[in-house]
Amino acid sequence: MNAIGHNTATISAGVIAVALSTFGTFATAASHATQIFETTVESSLTLPEMNATNGRFLFGSKACVVCHSVNGIGGEDAPMLDAEFMNQPMNPFDFAARMWRGAEVMVIMQREELGNVIEISGQELADITAFVHDREEQARFSITDVPEDIQELMDHLKAEELGVPHD
Repeated sequence: MNAIGHNTATISAGVIAVALSTFGTFATAASHATQIFETTVESSLTLPEMNATNGRFLFGSKACVVCHSVNGIGGEDAPMLDAEFMNQPMNPFDFAARMWRGAEVMVIMQREELGNVIEISGQELADITAFVHDREEQARFSITDVPEDIQELMDHLKAEELGVPHD
């Protein structure tokens, strides 16, 4: 399998993991930011917990914020992911399908902007999915959630886009 096919398969596996989570039934946890799934399918499947707080940190640290924005923080090369624009209640299958349709472009842009493809686990994707659908957790999102190296990359890309000299 070529490098693009391998990386698309890696992202696809994560998308499928999130999609499978809809087979469970929601059990509300103590925190609004966490939704725990009770398995209602075959016992051979493991369904991830969806934790929006973890997703907030991952949105910055996995560099989703380079292309996507939340609360006006982030890039403009991909759709905004503010919860107000998401279907509520959230259907992870719909979100996974949107990602699937954009996977090829995301891989190309990740290579172009970041120099490599983002590695993401099924759990991480579940947490990011929870974050982009949680208005309360998104209200907490700020530039301080974005690691310094990712902020520097964003500044560099913005300067390049504006034609401003940069290092």
